[in-house]
Amino acid sequence: MHENVKVIAMDLDGTLTQHKTPLSPEHRAVLTELSKRYTLLMVGAGQVMRIFNQLRNFPIDIIGNYGMQYGVYNAKTQEIDIKRDIVAHCNKERITEKINALRETYGYTEYAGETVEFHPSGCVTFPILGTKAKQEDKLAFDPDRVKRRKIYEDVVNTFSDYCVFVGGSSSFDMAPKPYDKFYALDVYCRENGYAHSEVVYIGDDYGLGGNDEAVYKSDFCYITIDNYLDFPQKVSELLK
Repeated sequence: MHENVKVIAMDLDGTLTQHKTPLSPEHRAVLTELSKRYTLLMVGAGQVMRIFNQLRNFPIDIIGNYGMQYGVYNAKTQEIDIKRDIVAHCNKERITEKINALRETYGYTEYAGETVEFHPSGCVTFPILGTKAKQEDKLAFDPDRVKRRKIYEDVVNTFSDYCVFVGGSSSFDMAPKPYDKFYALDVYCRENGYAHSEVVYIGDDYGLGGNDEAVYKSDFCYITIDNYLDFPQKVSELLK
C-alpha cells in the first residue's frame, strides 16, 4: 500500500490524541518519523489554530472546519499561515426553530443554557443537553451513540442544506454543504496535484454519522483506528 503513498492525512481527537488532549511526546516522535517520508496533513472539524495548539505547534499543514479553513505551516516563523477562512451565512432564527421542533418531537425539551450553538464559521452545533450542560451529564448521555443514531436520519432531513455529524458525546455538529472531510481532502488533492490513490487517511469516527464517514466510504485508502494509543502500531507498515 505505502509504495505509492505521498500524503498521510489524519484526524486528531480519538485518532492521534485523546479528545482535546495535547499531543504526547511518543506520538510526536511517530509523526516526526512519518514526516521524513511523507507529506502530513491534519483534517479537522475544529478551527485550525485550536488544532495547531493541541498539536503543540507540530510542523504540519491543517485543514479546519471541514475545509472552510486551511492553514500552511511556515517553517521560518514556526507558525501557521491561514490561507483560507470561509464564513458562511447562517439563518439563526430558522435554525433555532428547526432545533426546537426536533426537541419537541423527541422529548429533549429540558436543557441547560442555549438550545443551539452558532460558530463564527457558520457551522452549527445542536447540543441536546444544552450549551451549559455539565460534563458528567454529557458523557453519560449517549456513550455508544445509539440515542443520536436513532434520530440521525431525521436531523439530516431537517437540515438538508448541511452536512450533519454525530458529534462529541451529546450533540450533532453541522457544516454548510458541501463541507465535509471528503470534500476538504478532495479539494486539497486538486489544489496540490495529488491523486486520491496517493493519499492515506487515518481516522476513528467512521461509523454512521461520524465526521470521518465520508472519507471512509470514498475511494481514499483508509486506516481505521479505534483507540488513539494504537496509532504507532497502525502506521508501522508505512515506516517499513
